[in-house]
Amino acid sequence: MAGHGYTKLDPAIERWNNMRESVYKHFRFTPRTAWQSIFGLAIFPGAIYYLASNQDMKWSWSGKLKNQSLARVPPSD
Repeated sequence: MAGHGYTKLDPAIERWNNMRESVYKHFRFTPRTAWQSIFGLAIFPGAIYYLASNQDMKWSWSGKLKNQSLARVPPSD
């Protein structure tokens, strides 16, 4: 798309763009990329799921007044 009209091409940006578009051709798993993949696809979503399921039935936001506790089971005083 670039190169038409008044756009001036920058060779460095064109090289970077070409490298970015063809990164899948040169990708290989190394210890670092394996760890990043495991973390991004298993550990992080698992932690989010754990936190969400842990807090799911703990709070009740419906119909609370200003000084009432948001906990479903209010703390005993």
